Amino acid sequence: MHWFVAKVVYQIISGNGNHTPQFDEQIRLISAVTKKDALEKAHQIGIQEQYAFKNLQEELVQWKFINVPEVYDINQLTDGMEVYSRIEEPGDPKSYLAWLQTKSAQLQDQPLVEIH
Repeated sequence: MHWFVAKVVYQIISGNGNHTPQFDEQIRLISAVTKKDALEKAHQIGIQEQYAFKNLQEELVQWKFINVPEVYDINQLTDGMEVYSRIEEPGDPKSYLAWLQTKSAQLQDQPLVEIH
């Protein structure tokens, strides 16, 4: 068995879809024999994990599976290895940086829970 990283993409649709398009790009760790097997497994995960619910306005909110556009073989797991990279081009860099700092601060403020 080998380890692969696959990107599974969903479109988030709220109500009639009359909103800014949203896509959820999920990075999944997949154990498979071949890259083709990993792609098929990621595709099945994408299909199985589609879901929908009603929001507070009673509108249907859906995570609709789109596809698996990327699969990468991980030859060897090493401490600190890069698993995923994406270049962001925000319209408002100051807001983007402020958001990153806020998210980081929230993460650091969370109590650590040890699992035994």
